[in-house]
Amino acid sequence: MLVSEAITRDEVEERAPEPLVLDAWHRAHGARMVPFAGYEMPIQYEGIVAEHNWTRSSASLFDVSHMGQLSVSGDSAAQALEALLPGDMAGLSEGQMRYSMLLDEQGGILDDLIVTHAGSHLALVVNGAMKWDDIAHLREYLPDDITLTHHDEQALFALQGPLAADALAAIVPGVTELTFMTAGLFDWQGVPLWISRSGYTGEDGFEISVPAELAEKLANALLADERVKPAGLGARDSLRLEAGLPLYGHDLTDQTDPVSAGLLFALSKNRRECGGWMGHDAVAQVLANGPASKRVGLSLEGRMPAREGAEVFAGDAKVGTLTSGGFSPTLGHPIAMAYVSAAHAAPDTPLEIEVRGKRLPAKVVKMPFVPHRYHRKGAA
Repeated sequence: MLVSEAITRDEVEERAPEPLVLDAWHRAHGARMVPFAGYEMPIQYEGIVAEHNWTRSSASLFDVSHMGQLSVSGDSAAQALEALLPGDMAGLSEGQMRYSMLLDEQGGILDDLIVTHAGSHLALVVNGAMKWDDIAHLREYLPDDITLTHHDEQALFALQGPLAADALAAIVPGVTELTFMTAGLFDWQGVPLWISRSGYTGEDGFEISVPAELAEKLANALLADERVKPAGLGARDSLRLEAGLPLYGHDLTDQTDPVSAGLLFALSKNRRECGGWMGHDAVAQVLANGPASKRVGLSLEGRMPAREGAEVFAGDAKVGTLTSGGFSPTLGHPIAMAYVSAAHAAPDTPLEIEVRGKRLPAKVVKMPFVPHRYHRKGAA
């Protein structure tokens, strides 16, 4: 298998953060940079709340080039991936995308990812902090006749918001033909762009893979549109929390399984029953017996946010732990995700969260906290 040199996550974390291709561009646009996933990343430009609200009302450009862009090719690539992922990869039609997970033998989640049928190969986008571990895992378990390629020559942008489609279509004709979780190859001034209608904000939007040497040119072309502003990691996190989307390393880890995490939609029904993928036996037991704990959304009273690690109580009994939390700019009050005991996971269950020695009233609510606005097939 062909891969770039694989190193472990610990080795990535021990190294000094690397600059993104657009490091100087971000700084010139006023970004505050922070270490994240082995890179120097922009956390904000104008401000997290301002960028959050702009994404909700217009269109924001996020640089997500830290994510891993991989491809798996070979005559039996889909079948090879199905030995490692619990979803239906062989059933994907060209341009169709699917959310899935890499699991270990115990059913623990090693990473969550997106798989796309890209015609000649299957394209994978994996989390930046986990990409080297993912490459190593795939290299170990994929058959020798399957080729794994890391496309580190590509940058990756996310253009998100209700005006993203109009802004992108102004320079890349035809992209509005895409619907949520579909992708295709488009031409921009003679440059091939692989574009998917997807994202991590709950809003309509696109992810755009562009040759790294042309990333700045594309970023400038997008920002020339007054509807588009740059946004950083801070707004991306608050938006994904409102959308009820889990963050790997926080809401998902190798100590959580897909059932407890509420990700059953990613386990194709026929593959749940037939198995044949890593971790199936362990996950099947959780399906049969029910999970001991569940990932839930929590709505907090007042204005004090609760953060990851805060303990959740029902009376005097500790029943869970927060995995993500913050103040919701859209809703005007704090929200959080937590794993709580299954007996306390039903919507409207009253709970308390301990923050700085105080108990904050909260209740279990359905997610997403803010409705998704994806452009689905058949939508007006």
